[in-house]
Amino acid sequence: MTDQASDSFIYLDYAATAPLCEEAALAMEPFQVAGPMNLAVNANANALYRLGRGAFDLMENARRRVARALGARRPDEIVFTSGATEADDAALFGLVRGAAQQRRLAGQGDRPLHVITSAIEHDAVLAPCKRLEAEGVSVTYLRPNRDGFVEVRALEAALTEDTVLVSVQAANSEVGSIQPIRELAAVAHEAGALFHTDAVQALGKTPLDLQQLDVDAASFSAHKIGGPKGVGALYLRARTPFEAFLLGGGQESGRRSGTQNVAGIEGFAAALEAVQAAQEEESGRLRALRDTLYAEIMPLDGVQATVDVEAGSEDYLPNIVHLLADNLESETMVLRFDQLGLCVAGGSACSSHSLEPSHVLKAMGVTGDEAYNALRVSMGRYTTRADVEAFLEALKKVLNW
Repeated sequence: MTDQASDSFIYLDYAATAPLCEEAALAMEPFQVAGPMNLAVNANANALYRLGRGAFDLMENARRRVARALGARRPDEIVFTSGATEADDAALFGLVRGAAQQRRLAGQGDRPLHVITSAIEHDAVLAPCKRLEAEGVSVTYLRPNRDGFVEVRALEAALTEDTVLVSVQAANSEVGSIQPIRELAAVAHEAGALFHTDAVQALGKTPLDLQQLDVDAASFSAHKIGGPKGVGALYLRARTPFEAFLLGGGQESGRRSGTQNVAGIEGFAAALEAVQAAQEEESGRLRALRDTLYAEIMPLDGVQATVDVEAGSEDYLPNIVHLLADNLESETMVLRFDQLGLCVAGGSACSSHSLEPSHVLKAMGVTGDEAYNALRVSMGRYTTRADVEAFLEALKKVLNW
């Protein structure tokens, strides 16, 4: 088949990153002026002179907006970070070490530490867990069921008197399964453990209120919702034991040192407000596109849905479609779609250069051979029905290349 690449493209990889939205771009526009005049908004927010105080006021206003949008009780429960990876690392290390310090103060420093997470977490959670294991912390990895859900009874069975932290993602970035976070957090708290959730993929796609979920910590990323890259947030409930992960100048009330990216924080707040204002309507629109894709794909030979997503289901994210092809590897499919002018993913974009099959699919019980043949389509604000129809036509070409 000849190369049909074109200068135009259709973007269907929103789970990897969302295009910068108009609201975020507009909010950050004043920060892009070159020269000293830029300091009127972009001075160091920790400086005592007037320009610094002005930047600080902008940042704190954005913090209040983010806290309000996420359902935090207090603005100071929001810690701005460089992104969700840092927020996840800080949560895992900071909460475990904070709990360990509490035990030492209570004269229980000789007790072992136990952490529970799921086997389908993002690597930003799994990698810190591996480091904690190397430091002597016991870690249990809960396997999901075949539909991609972490079951409450599995957590109940894994909890011990030494469990100090449970970390389970709010929604899976590959197959889109939305986890029962409120129920899982309640079980963890009953056993005396803290609860953290990586809420990166859930934000803006499904209702999310930190107080209703009753979690102690949660991680977020701006670029997944149309904000800028390099900005995220860690929610830390007030009085939650925590030991700072990044040390230095003591910014963010001593919980995250480093000069804050005020421009990025403004863009994050603007994107978050925009995505939440339109969330109900947008989720319905995307869910209809998702259901159309699954319905049109099911009759095709050579491809099948990875999970059984019923039409209208709110158990899965409204914007993700996940497929398994017969004898056609992910990398081949991604490159063929690329030649046809479509951007899709073989799985998590964070591991797209790995030759190993997805750990998420393997944990769900998908065989190694099948997991090599995965394809993820993820949609967002600028996805149209014409884009979906173009993907379906391209899929038939890819399968019959």
